Amino acid sequence: MTFESPLNHLLGRRAFLTRSTTSLGMIALSSLLSPRLFAADPGPSLKTGGALGSLHFPPRAKRIIYLFMSGAPSHIDLYDPKPKLKDLTGSELPPSVRMGQRITGMTSGQKELQVVGSPFEFHKCGKAGTEISELLPNIGKVVDDIALIRSMTTDPINHDPAVTFFGTGNQQPGRPTMGAWVAYGLGTENANLPAFVVLLSGSGGQPLQARYWGNGFLPGNYQGVQFRGQGDPVLYVNNPKGVSLSARRQWLDAVQDLNRFSLARLGDPDIATQIENYELAFRMQTSVPDLMDLTKESKETLELYGAEPGKASFANNCLLARRLSERGVRFIQLSHRDWDHHGDLPNQIKRQAKLTDQASAALVSDLKQRGLLDDTLVIWGGEFGRTAYSQGDISKTSFGRDHHPRCFSIWAAGGGIKPGVVLGATDDFGYNVVERPVEVHDFHATMLRCLGIDHTKFTYRFEGRDYRLTDVSGQVVQEILA
Repeated sequence: MTFESPLNHLLGRRAFLTRSTTSLGMIALSSLLSPRLFAADPGPSLKTGGALGSLHFPPRAKRIIYLFMSGAPSHIDLYDPKPKLKDLTGSELPPSVRMGQRITGMTSGQKELQVVGSPFEFHKCGKAGTEISELLPNIGKVVDDIALIRSMTTDPINHDPAVTFFGTGNQQPGRPTMGAWVAYGLGTENANLPAFVVLLSGSGGQPLQARYWGNGFLPGNYQGVQFRGQGDPVLYVNNPKGVSLSARRQWLDAVQDLNRFSLARLGDPDIATQIENYELAFRMQTSVPDLMDLTKESKETLELYGAEPGKASFANNCLLARRLSERGVRFIQLSHRDWDHHGDLPNQIKRQAKLTDQASAALVSDLKQRGLLDDTLVIWGGEFGRTAYSQGDISKTSFGRDHHPRCFSIWAAGGGIKPGVVLGATDDFGYNVVERPVEVHDFHATMLRCLGIDHTKFTYRFEGRDYRLTDVSGQVVQEILA
């Protein structure tokens, strides 16, 4: 008697195609687990271990740390001084400045769009005298190590599409994020850790969607893995009580045998992804606890960051980012919430600056003194800027700023970036770019260039089309490259 699996009656086009090829499932598994077997040999300096196989240029950066300030910090109050705004506070935004540009529904009904200057002083910092807000004294101390872009511009005017656009190069959900692209292209330098790690901090403000570090249409093992600052570092990575490591290995081996059988039969790449994810999770059981143990850091280092072991904070996450970079993680995304200041901006932005300034600067200086900044690209910024006019009434101690996509400031350091540079300029209102606009796709192209990647050649075919992070545009910003 011959047994026929009931699955045979459910096989569709994918299974049919699988049956008409030779060992498709095992090829898929082998390419996923050992991508180096399928890479061209460009010489030791340009090998990646990822899907790219070889780089297009000699890389300056091996990894990226992305400090994402969720909610959009006000460039006018932090990085882009506008002294004339103080004198004009309370006056109407001139039509010649707005030029009919759209604004959000939160301020479109106001009788007047009254401009308001920053209540904070700006100080000249570094050798070049770059003006930085008094709210960021520590970043001011490392300004000679960073490239400050004051002329970033984007398209979306609301948070979710703007975060999605900066993260994926498209306003619509469903495409891979920056970290997923980097992990896919370059692979990992440490088989015991994910190539793409995410750390969260802050509370309130805009929600952080898991798709902000998603893989989109790339295989699932390239999505960001969230590490937690308290409790289990990764949910469910530890064994339940009473289950030993050897017992977990036996259970996993049995499951993996079934998965490999299914992969060889069906050739479904999702099964290959599941196999690798199970194995990575097992390896992480020994590597992650040691990584997350900040008590092994010196007292001086903890004080440099303002970090406290066992406490979830942006400072702890910055220190963890350095530890992750030492261990070969390709893309480390730190998302800090609550920069969305529609009201009470003077008090709220002061609070967020205090939570992030010291640790952001400490990360740059710590990487530098350890020799890691040369091949680590650090990025700091939000999804758009804030308006020169106030949302709501202006008082001596309070006002708000609405969303503003026309211009904002971000900075980058290390990994191929020219230090001490200030690029671009906005008008006297901080409302429009008047010198060297930098679009989101331009920034992505530059980021990839630091990694040794030509953004026009880094593609992934999906549903009959070749997609890339920079979509169909983007120019490398040569002025900030070392």
